[in-house]
Amino acid sequence: MLTGTGTSGAYQAGVIRALQEAGVKIDLVAGHGIGAVTAMFAATDGGARLWEAGGLWRHRLVARFYRWRPRIRWMALATAAALSVVLIPFAILGLGLLTYPLAFLLGMAGLDPGRSIVAGYGRLVTTVFEPAFLPTALPRALVLSLAALVGVVALSLLVLLFDGQGARTNRTRLWWRILGSPLDASRVVDHFEAGLWRLVGGAAHARLPSDPEFCRGYAELLSENLGQPGFRELVVVVHDLDTRRDLVFAMLSERHRRDFFRRRGGGEERRMAETVDLAGVGRHHVLDALRGALVLPVATEPHVMRFEPESYWRGESHRIVDRPGAIARVLAEVESAGAEQVILVSAFAEGGGPHALSALRDGGRRRLGEYLSAVEVAAHRDAVGTWQGRFKALFEIRPAYNPLGPLDFRGRFDEQSDRWFELAELVDRGYEDAYRQFVDPVVAASGDGLGAARGGAART
Repeated sequence: MLTGTGTSGAYQAGVIRALQEAGVKIDLVAGHGIGAVTAMFAATDGGARLWEAGGLWRHRLVARFYRWRPRIRWMALATAAALSVVLIPFAILGLGLLTYPLAFLLGMAGLDPGRSIVAGYGRLVTTVFEPAFLPTALPRALVLSLAALVGVVALSLLVLLFDGQGARTNRTRLWWRILGSPLDASRVVDHFEAGLWRLVGGAAHARLPSDPEFCRGYAELLSENLGQPGFRELVVVVHDLDTRRDLVFAMLSERHRRDFFRRRGGGEERRMAETVDLAGVGRHHVLDALRGALVLPVATEPHVMRFEPESYWRGESHRIVDRPGAIARVLAEVESAGAEQVILVSAFAEGGGPHALSALRDGGRRRLGEYLSAVEVAAHRDAVGTWQGRFKALFEIRPAYNPLGPLDFRGRFDEQSDRWFELAELVDRGYEDAYRQFVDPVVAASGDGLGAARGGAART
């Protein structure tokens, strides 16, 4: 079972590699967030595309995941240009605070460039503050920069109006629609969609097809090969903002499919509202599961999923996102799918004891990453305490220490080891931890007995 967000997928890829090498029999993969993406690759025998050299988690494009939205970057750039134009005269005056001390020091050292520096600065001040220059050049530059800002806002509005044709009624204020959520999930979605299609369509079909063809290809590949070596059943959990309930996508064998989608706990109608059968009518929602799992709540725009007309929701369009800390729900669905032994994979290390605090980190992305990490660790602790006795065995694979936050795709300088920590290193750490925490102490000790029961892997 795989759980987590962002960089957690790199750690999970290393774990999947180790389990595959060790010959661990996995019948079911399940997850939420980036763990759902890992599960979708592992379900179709495509885990190697995540960890191999030049693979999806070692590609240079990973460093550009979840960047600030383009229109926000351009608006910030245009605003900074307008402010800089206004502040140019003050900046030139402030430059004198550096020019004269520097010239004095050079003169004390007996060097002639000091006089040239003072003379050049004098000419610059004379030119800038000349009556014929400043009153004409400064307003023109300010008008141009403000025009650029208005142009960016207008272009963003046109794009929003064009993209919104046929979508749900949007009554939010215009300024909020332009700003929207600050981060952009399109790069990460495109990256993993392309990788998944190369797995489904092969090299001869590298170009992405239409969404229905993509979904149909993935669903047919998985459903027709369930039970074959390398192919596993799949469970993905996302959250529906409009109904305020989790949405479960599943592809199961006939032996477990019927019981899984029937009444469980809250009644048959509730089960129909919360589940999507990827082997049936819901096979057109494969990409919805992937896209929704990669959406960070609040920070990125929700993915809009349009249900089939014959489904419970009768063709409605709902906004779906990942729900950080959904590990308990994933465990519940894994149990409903018949799992008896579970391998729980998390890239978030348990918090240390006293004297283990780290310095506060700057930037909105890093603060968001700290929050996501804290939520995942707390949810992991609670879920393990609740579900430990519900399965025949529940194994955990997680790092003792992980300096990377969920959004540190470029890597991060680790103060505790005084070095730069790369994302590729997290893939290798997952591989090592899987051997140290599970393969060597459990698989080697139990022989083939571990694979006799139905198991689950992946929690991201």
